[in-house]
Amino acid sequence: MFSRREALTATLKLAGAVAGQAMVGGARAEVGHDRNARVPYGSCVRPEALETEVDYRAAFLTHCQQITPEGGLYWGEVHPTRQQFNFDKPDRVLEFARTNGMAMRGHTLVWYGAMPDWTKQIHGAGEAERELNGYIERVMSRYRGKIKIWHVVNEPIDDAKYAIPGLRPNIWLQQLGERYIDMAFRTAHRVDPAAELLLNEYDVEFADATAPKKRQALLKLVHGLLDRGVPIHGVGLQGHLRGQLAIDRDGLSKFVSEVRSLGLSVHVTELDVLDDLLPASVPQRDTIAAARAFDFLETIFAAGRPAAIVTWGITDRYTWVPMWYKRKDGLPNRPLPFDANYQPKPLWNVIDYFCQQKA
Repeated sequence: MFSRREALTATLKLAGAVAGQAMVGGARAEVGHDRNARVPYGSCVRPEALETEVDYRAAFLTHCQQITPEGGLYWGEVHPTRQQFNFDKPDRVLEFARTNGMAMRGHTLVWYGAMPDWTKQIHGAGEAERELNGYIERVMSRYRGKIKIWHVVNEPIDDAKYAIPGLRPNIWLQQLGERYIDMAFRTAHRVDPAAELLLNEYDVEFADATAPKKRQALLKLVHGLLDRGVPIHGVGLQGHLRGQLAIDRDGLSKFVSEVRSLGLSVHVTELDVLDDLLPASVPQRDTIAAARAFDFLETIFAAGRPAAIVTWGITDRYTWVPMWYKRKDGLPNRPLPFDANYQPKPLWNVIDYFCQQKA
């Protein structure tokens, strides 16, 4: 746990980082290809709250240049039965983005989670290939030219326990082997050659015993894809930071530098700070969370300016965190840049500071 000295150090560090910076509301500047423009900030979004809650909607309109459907593009939502496709939720989010001059990110085409029950009936490589390719073709065709960045394969690396991890078990790995990843990228590129295609992963940034192994496995996968001529354009670092774990600055810096040396972009795609093991004091907890994010973002920026910073939610009112990381003291989690009343927290100051950094 954290000592008073560690908390004070984090407070002073954070204060120094943002001192003198204009903590503006984040007006939606058009970023385009201007390397000196603001790094786009975005958040995942829940369409129901977007349509019914004025404050929630206002937070996105004020601060975001990009949005990501929180779950509307998962297989279970889009393809709930073998015969049915349902694009209602992503269509609603896309219309909001289009109307308000934002970019919508595609999350995700292939993920082991949120799979509908009918996919358990897929047997054999032929059937698996038809279903996977058919799904990607259907989804990518619908949003061709409208969604320009896709998290094609999400969380392909298994959790690192003891040895270097391999690929995470899922229906596609079971039926097709590792080539399912190649297939997903090739099909997505064939359907929309202009889209930027990312591999998205988590838990590669910590100074612990497991993150270096996961980084090694992810780099091995990326090198293999490129060696086989697979059209991969970037890597997404989710950034579900664990408040109690320090950032491995040296390891993360080398990782980001190597990814960029391969000609790939780097995106921060799902940033938040898991605060279940942080102190109960809200000021202390918020300061430590912001300091963790500062270490994470500063390390990435030092190795190369990311293409975007996206958080997995904008307000503590709506977050996935308590489903899996609920605090034992019963206090509400505070993982996001704005609190439950939409007031900016130190975490927002850190994000806004880095979004203003020039190339």
